Amino acid sequence: MGYYVYILKSKVDGTYYKGVTQNYLKRLEEHNSGFSNYTSNKIPWFIIYVEAHTDKRSALIRERKLKKCKSDYFEWLSLQPSNLLK
Repeated sequence: MGYYVYILKSKVDGTYYKGVTQNYLKRLEEHNSGFSNYTSNKIPWFIIYVEAHTDKRSALIRERKLKKCKSDYFEWLSLQPSNLLK
């Protein structure tokens, strides 16, 4: 099973959240159920970007890089062919 880097956007205030998981749909459910303390106060979330990785290490490296990016980049990224949601 592969790993996914995902980006969520809060419907409350437009905040972005970046994460790594093996099942991004289940993880979105967990975020919207208040499972994560970090995201529970900005529910509901929707997913704007998903990127596949073959191993956990590469996914974590990509997530770390995304955490340094600005919101304009996330909007641009969501429109790219690398987005599995497209």
